[in-house]
Amino acid sequence: MPITIGARPLTTAEVTAVARHGEPVTLDAAALARMAETRAIIEALADDTVPHYGISTGFGALATTSIPPERRVDLQRSLVRSHAASSGAEVETEVVRATMLLRLQTLATGRTGARPDLAQQYAALLNASITPIVGEYGSLGCSGDLAPLAHIALAAMGEGDVRDAAGARIPAAEALAAAGLAPIVLREKEGLALINGTDGMLGMLALALEDLSALIDTADLAAAMSIEALLGTDAVLADDLQVLRPHPGQARSASAMRAFLRDSGVVASHKTDDCTRVQDAYSLRCAPQVHGAARDTLTFAATIAERELASAIDNPVVTLDGRVESNGNFHGAPVAYALDFVAIAVADLASMSERRTDRFLDVARNAGLPPFLAHDPGVDSGHMIAQYTQAGIVSELKRLAAPASVDSIPSSAMQEDHVSMGWAAGLKLQRAVDGLSRVVAIELLTAARALDLRVAALGVSAAPATAAVVDRLRAVVPGPGPDRYLAPDIDAAHALVVGGELLAAARASLTVTTPPALTTGADR
Repeated sequence: MPITIGARPLTTAEVTAVARHGEPVTLDAAALARMAETRAIIEALADDTVPHYGISTGFGALATTSIPPERRVDLQRSLVRSHAASSGAEVETEVVRATMLLRLQTLATGRTGARPDLAQQYAALLNASITPIVGEYGSLGCSGDLAPLAHIALAAMGEGDVRDAAGARIPAAEALAAAGLAPIVLREKEGLALINGTDGMLGMLALALEDLSALIDTADLAAAMSIEALLGTDAVLADDLQVLRPHPGQARSASAMRAFLRDSGVVASHKTDDCTRVQDAYSLRCAPQVHGAARDTLTFAATIAERELASAIDNPVVTLDGRVESNGNFHGAPVAYALDFVAIAVADLASMSERRTDRFLDVARNAGLPPFLAHDPGVDSGHMIAQYTQAGIVSELKRLAAPASVDSIPSSAMQEDHVSMGWAAGLKLQRAVDGLSRVVAIELLTAARALDLRVAALGVSAAPATAAVVDRLRAVVPGPGPDRYLAPDIDAAHALVVGGELLAAARASLTVTTPPALTTGADR
């Protein structure tokens, strides 16, 4: 079913469905009617002798320059052309599609004064999988994501370059013609309506929230496997301990880890009177606290995203009572702060994951496993360099955790003298999420190897959930043995993490009902 635009705010899942998976969109009839009503207000003001910003005047520092009616089409066209000034590496298709979708959502609120024709053009571009080319540099996050949004508007006008449905780079005019679309001609106010918004940074936040929701669950799974294979204790995961510090995220992570470790023969094997270990290292013992803090950070960011998804951002904007007012709602600070906050949590999750992985490789800390989990230590290096890869990523994530939103560079002749840098914060978070997925994949790969060795040495079974993860990994990655080309193993594990297959395997095992133990007459 197509996703309807304009009837209600979009969800992050819907943004992801359209941006990443190509779900079609359709426009709500009532939304198109609202657009027509507010467009009539703009057209009345266009004929007014009193100047109105963006309707009969220039923009930014040129807001006091009056533009005669016969030049206003030129004004809107020039605005888009001049603002389509991005540079650098091409932004991912899903980010551009999310940006386009969210601008369409704002158009459909009827608060921008744009014609219904513009909304229909953007919906058609999305449904035809025509994706404008946008460079990574060009947005300061105020007034919104100007350059990225201008490139999208330029394509709707039949100018610039795009990617077609097959991914080929072609002129926008050719792509429109192939899809049976005519270039749009912008009228009063419409150039502003297409470029004044936080849509790029919000799109990146929405995509990151969807990815991280599953990725933190997978990090819980990795932590549980590491606790098990390192002969850690699950006692610290007890529910009554989490109640003493009632952070919701902590309780959820601890509960997930307990479930993944349920019925583990490995954990049970060292719950004996001769076990001398008093407590585990922080990377094991405090996993629920750190993972939980990351969860609660995501909850905060999701609240910001939900509010922004319900917003109508433009300048000037048509109010509910029909006034046209200048405002500052395009400033990206709320979204930028959330993006930066999430990047901090991502870096810390990865840091703890790397620390758990490193414990497996050190004979002083891995409770009897071979050095580096090597088959023949000295001849073989085992997972030594896999941890190096993790360490390199974690170091990068720490740099990416430095906030972009604390910076501001004045622009537009000091008219725009404070900006959010939210677009940069979004790009940072995108890279950080990818890095975290790779770090967690390496932990799972290493924990699975260690668990194989541990199960063989102890002669007991792993937890059903962790055993299911090992089995799924073994379908694409061989078990312990002499050194082999390791990069393909890491890539295979990463694909299973990103695709959600390891998490799904663990969860499926939890749904299997264990038959009750047989009882004897004495038991009865």
